[in-house]
Amino acid sequence: STLMGLGSIKSGDKKFLGMVGMHGTYEANMAMQNCDCLVAIGARFDDRVVGLPSNFAQPGRKIIHIDVDPSTISKRVKVDIPIVGDVKVVLADMLNLLDEIPERPDAEKMAAWQNKIDEWRKIDCLHYEKSDKVIKPQEVLEKLQEVAGPDLIVASDVGQHQMWCAQFLSFTKPRHWLSSGGLGTMGVGLPYAIGACVANPDKQVVCITGDGSIQMNIQELATAKQLGINPKIIILNNNYLGMVRQWQELEYSGRYSHSHMTPTPDFKVLAEAYGHVGIVVEHPSELDGALKDAFGKYKDELVLLDICVDPTENVWPMVKAGKGLTEMLLGSEKI
Repeated sequence: STLMGLGSIKSGDKKFLGMVGMHGTYEANMAMQNCDCLVAIGARFDDRVVGLPSNFAQPGRKIIHIDVDPSTISKRVKVDIPIVGDVKVVLADMLNLLDEIPERPDAEKMAAWQNKIDEWRKIDCLHYEKSDKVIKPQEVLEKLQEVAGPDLIVASDVGQHQMWCAQFLSFTKPRHWLSSGGLGTMGVGLPYAIGACVANPDKQVVCITGDGSIQMNIQELATAKQLGINPKIIILNNNYLGMVRQWQELEYSGRYSHSHMTPTPDFKVLAEAYGHVGIVVEHPSELDGALKDAFGKYKDELVLLDICVDPTENVWPMVKAGKGLTEMLLGSEKI
């Protein structure tokens, strides 16, 4: 799945390989790169998905591209079979055709392909080192899912936290993941969450944001108060514009420019100033209790959790700009 397609198939499905692209899983990228037939449904083959187009091109692989907009087809990646049309109609027609033809996939070849995918999965590309001294952002998201359950509507801002959400949260339904995607719009998380609460008053809505993004529209805490709606807001606070810092570390030898977010406001006090609940979480031992309070003790109130996470943590895997999917970095030790 692309970033914007998360939830279109259940994350728990054994055939779901995760997100593709720059911060996608190794198994998803390798499957997309090495398959013999790729069916792209409403995807753009943008730079964050395929990396370097010349690297993505594979002799012998056929690409079928379905999109309602003909201008997106073969725009960045040459495709073999273009299909212009509404995805719902096209897929229904394709399924009908499959029922009519006698040919079926070769069971042995399919088993061999699945074995290859399982080998890629064993690399465990999303592995991270847990700590009892500093909070890891990945662990926050895993704990969130444990406490709040799988049926969350998650609104994200833009940056490292957005990629960690895409990697570590399980989406079981469409329209439960709200992200600005290719627009890269910092500050949308809280307004998205407010809109989701209005549209889905009986659903639990969570805004995952960073200390940079939240400050771009934090005044919308007043709107939430006026409307009487209560999303939970989780700030993965690392005192940086994290994705900018990561690129400056990897591409510019650690010459950090305008990415260090200090001083940051006291988010707990700010939340309380707007009439909401604010909680600061500074140590791994506090994380579980704070999340349980937010979804239990304060379940009917807007809760802002200011969670101080490891400022040095990077998003892995990664395909650096100008590189291809076969040049994925799995961690800092690969640089």
